[in-house]
Amino acid sequence: MVNRKIALLTLANVLVLLVVLNQLSSIWFFRIDLTEEKRFTVKPQTKELLGRLNDDVLIEVFLEGDLNPGFKRFQKQIRELLDEFRIHSDGKLNYLITDPTSAKSEKARNEFMSGLISKGVQPINIIENKDGQRSEKIVFPGALLTTGGNEWPINLLRNSSAQGWQAALNQSMESMEFEFVLVLQRLIEEDRKTIGWITGHGEADGPKVTSGKALLAESFDLLTINAEDLLKSRPVDLAMVVQPTMPWSDRDLFALDQYVMRGGKVLFFVDQIKVDMSRASDPDYFAEIPAHGLNNLLFRYGIRLNSDAVQDAVALPFPVVTGSVGGRSQITPIEWPFYPLASVMADHPATRNLDAAWFRFASTTDTVKAEGIQKTPLIWSSPYTRTIGAPVKVSVRDLQADQNRSDFNQGRKPLAWLLEGRFTSLYRNQFTPENLVPIEKIEEGVPTKIVLISDGDFFQNDVDARNGTPPPVGFDPNTRQTFSNGDLVMNLARWLTDENGVILARSKKIEVRPLDKNKIRAERKFWQALNLTLPILIMGCFGLIWHWIRRKKYTSFNQGSNG
Repeated sequence: MVNRKIALLTLANVLVLLVVLNQLSSIWFFRIDLTEEKRFTVKPQTKELLGRLNDDVLIEVFLEGDLNPGFKRFQKQIRELLDEFRIHSDGKLNYLITDPTSAKSEKARNEFMSGLISKGVQPINIIENKDGQRSEKIVFPGALLTTGGNEWPINLLRNSSAQGWQAALNQSMESMEFEFVLVLQRLIEEDRKTIGWITGHGEADGPKVTSGKALLAESFDLLTINAEDLLKSRPVDLAMVVQPTMPWSDRDLFALDQYVMRGGKVLFFVDQIKVDMSRASDPDYFAEIPAHGLNNLLFRYGIRLNSDAVQDAVALPFPVVTGSVGGRSQITPIEWPFYPLASVMADHPATRNLDAAWFRFASTTDTVKAEGIQKTPLIWSSPYTRTIGAPVKVSVRDLQADQNRSDFNQGRKPLAWLLEGRFTSLYRNQFTPENLVPIEKIEEGVPTKIVLISDGDFFQNDVDARNGTPPPVGFDPNTRQTFSNGDLVMNLARWLTDENGVILARSKKIEVRPLDKNKIRAERKFWQALNLTLPILIMGCFGLIWHWIRRKKYTSFNQGSNG
């Protein structure tokens, strides 16, 4: 009787303890992420953003149904991330995962999928060969975020023209948090950052920057300004200098310099050689050297622009007339070394997990001594690179000659730089230009950041001659591929203006630990046999031990009773 009371009291205490723990867990929530790369831990900036959500948010993910193992893992990662989002948003964010192909009739399926495409959720066609059978399946690796009657598409699978689908899936899992955060950030933006597109020195303008400006306008307030506007009382958060071709006056250089001294950020796209593509078919055409006048300013900040051109054996093709068949020109695409395809990028939040970027007539750069400035290369050409010093001959006729890969032996060259620190003014110990807005000259600035890309065409688009419509930034009309130029510039703009550090969500790393296929093939039968027999042996041993314990217990009980 006493033992029974003790057991009941113990049970009651356990139940009370469980209730207390349950109540405490509802007040004080925590999780422990035991993974090496902290794959289930969202960034502190993301938690802060989720905590500021004012309205309920629903995210519908269209990745359900018959998926291959890679996309099942991708779906699992999405589910785990959104579970974390829901917790840190205090229940304001919820999600569901649906199958866009689940409609019973083919007509309903097609209408639903067409609706998703019209809303901006892009499908992909997965082609697989398994056991000699070829299969195709349309997958929508994206989502729709809905709140307050508004919808935003989120495309989660990154394009990867240079790598396979497995690499693309892994890159997409690493950048997944950032893709969701970008859209969530729009919901709570009080003041959008402003970008000043500087004009007045022959900078890129018109149809060839339509796509780039539209891309910037999605996330920023884009203003067209003169250099002297940088000295006004409300300067922009980021200034962009895109392919200047005319000299900067001393007044404008001073305005830009003093903007940097006061903490302004600048994104430069500067050419050191100027190429007129309408003359590229001439046998003896030489590129010009533009007189933009920025060399001294950049040299003072720690970068020297070289008057040369980068040629890379890893390059995009250019259509060349190689003969005539039946009176019609025969056009053959041949890799043009002046069009480097750069896929070597720094492990930086702005450049991680990006596809290759396309450069046109880029130049090399060297770093020079600048006290207090940290210089970080962001993008390199391939190891199969060479440089041609000015005067640079540019003729597509040279493509018909055999290119000897052994000539491209100068190693990779940096094509973009990040400069950080306290810059020294170009006008240190010099007189201030006259008739400027009266400001106090600063000779050593506050900490800030500058990015230089040694290609003025990098953020420009071609124009379709037939209908005048601009394709996306980084789109090559010959290969019909879109490279990462637009994504890279947007990431740089966000990183340069991001005071809260939300873009750090792009720094997440998820290690893929693939199984050794050769070892699997060699040891497959052993592990199959082990998996089949080991559970049976364990259960058999457990049964024998249990039988021995019971037999010993009741044998001693019977002996005690007989005694």
